Order: sequence, then C-alpha cells, then structure tokens
Amino acid sequence: MSKLKNKDNLAKEIELIEKMVAGDQLSLARLISVVERESSDTPELMRQVYPNIGKAFSIGITGPPGAGKSSLVDRLTSIIRSKGITVGIVAVDPTSPFSGGAVLGDRIRMQQHYLDEGVFIRSMATRGSLGGLPKTTRDVMKLFDAFGKDVILVETVGVGQTELDILEAVDSVVVVLVPESGDTIQTMKAGLLEIANVFSVNKADRPGADQLVVELENMLHQGPKKEGWQVPVIPTQAINDIGTSELWEAIAAHRGMLEETGQLDTKRRHRRRTELIETVQQRIVGRLWSLVQGDDEFSHHLDSVDRGEIDPYSAYINILNDQKLLETWLAKLSEATS
Repeated sequence: MSKLKNKDNLAKEIELIEKMVAGDQLSLARLISVVERESSDTPELMRQVYPNIGKAFSIGITGPPGAGKSSLVDRLTSIIRSKGITVGIVAVDPTSPFSGGAVLGDRIRMQQHYLDEGVFIRSMATRGSLGGLPKTTRDVMKLFDAFGKDVILVETVGVGQTELDILEAVDSVVVVLVPESGDTIQTMKAGLLEIANVFSVNKADRPGADQLVVELENMLHQGPKKEGWQVPVIPTQAINDIGTSELWEAIAAHRGMLEETGQLDTKRRHRRRTELIETVQQRIVGRLWSLVQGDDEFSHHLDSVDRGEIDPYSAYINILNDQKLLETWLAKLSEATS
C-alpha cells in the first residue's frame, strides 16, 4: 500500500513540474516545499526538472551579519525589474530554535516585491548548515531556473568565517562589507577576499568607509589576479539607494566577462561534477547509516565506545577490518536501493 501511495505522490509531483514550467507559481511553491523536506522523491523530481534549466544567471550576496545584504537585494531587485528581467530570490535566514523554520527578520524590507509577478521570494532556514546555505538551496535554485526566472539572487545568512558554500552554488559572488567589519586581516581570514567577484562597501556614509575601500583595492591589486577580471570595490548606501546602480553594472560586467571567456561554462561544468559526487556521497551515507543503526554488531561496537571500553578510532579500525560485517552492510544497502 505504501509503495502505491508513494507512486501516486510522485505522479502528482511530476504533474506539478509540468504546471510550474508552464508558469504556475503555486506549483513552484509546492515543489520547493517538497525539496526542502528532502523527500525520497527529490532525485526523480530533479531529473524531470533538469531539461528545463541552464538559462538563469545566479548571484550570491554574502558577507557578515548586519552588512545590509537584505537592503541591497531589495534595491538590486528593483533595478533588475526596471529592465524587464524576472527575479527569483532565495533568502537564507537563521533557523528558529522553536519551529525549525526560517526567522524572517529582514524580509519586511522586500515586501514591495511580493505583489510583483516578476519576482518570487523564498525564505529558507539554514537547518544547521555551517557554510551559510542549507543543503537544498541548489535544488531550489534549479526550480527557479526551470520556472523561467532570468536572474536568481541568493542572500546568505551571514555566518562569518564559514560562509563559503555560496562560491560553489552561484555564477557571481558579491561580498558585502561595512566600515565596522574590522580590519582587512580579518577579511582575509574570513576567506571573503578570495571568493568575491565584486565587493560592496555598504553603509558607505559611515566613518571609515573610504579607508576600507582603499585598503580593499590595495589588497586586491597586490593579491593574485582573477583570470580576465579585476575585482571592483563599489561604495553603496542601500537604504538611500546610492551606488546600487553601479553595483549592478559591475555584476553585469562580470557576467559578460564570464560568457566571453568561456569561464561561465567551465564553472557550471565543475558545479555539475561536484554536485554528482556530493549527491552520491550524501545518499549512500544516509541510507547506509539508517541501515547500520539497527545492526546488532554495530550496536555492540557503539556500546563498547559508550562504556569507554574502547576508543572510537580503534572501534572504527575494527569495523573496517571486519570483512563479514562490511559485506553484510553492503548487501543491505543493495537491497534498499533495488
């Protein structure tokens, strides 16, 4: 009965894909919810979606908390829409400790776009991710792409030094800093200097903004050059809509360079390759873990570690050396995936 129910659910979800590709926003919203639940149907759904993707250009907006990323996304969206370009926004928020969902603190700034049919906004919770993006972000971006959005903006949660997942997820990365971001040594520690294609020094009306711009420019000139591209530093005041047009022009120039040099295709090939490796790894580890948790032999090793009779590393070596145990697990995994 459960298999029949699963088949019925999958058929309904595939029907949602057809409606989404035809322009139905409600179907898009429902499919995003399916993807966020990390349903077992997700690989098949994304397989169905895949022929419809590859047209959208994706931009990551990242940086430390309080840098004004949401305000910049709001202003950039207005500029993009004024050119007749459609926009999908993935806004990553901290996870609520109570509901497990996204804390929508800054989304109020984007409320002017909610009634615009050319804009679709989805807030997502980090759900424990340490890299600034939840695992399902890239699948949600594919849904936006298949839906027909021209540009996808991804605003990360702002977790500081570990916020590097965005580099593997988008075509261009905008790093947003403010004069209070600290000295440029901290900027380098955060890894943000290396991942930025464009810098925005936001809240540039505050003291120290000019100095930060100069220091960033000096560091960029002294550091290794990105192929065919000199990273620009754009002073902005998102709240006052100052410098945001220049910021968009810099992003558009970076896109043009990527397309002209073939780097965009190279980045996307690398992304597909990485995605395959990560997907296989996650699925196999997840399924194997669910199988071995109920295994008596594994429970024996686990209990021994719990009681302090053996250290975790010795237990790990013993498991790897137990050929019979490994063969049993692989057989179970094969049965579960058949």
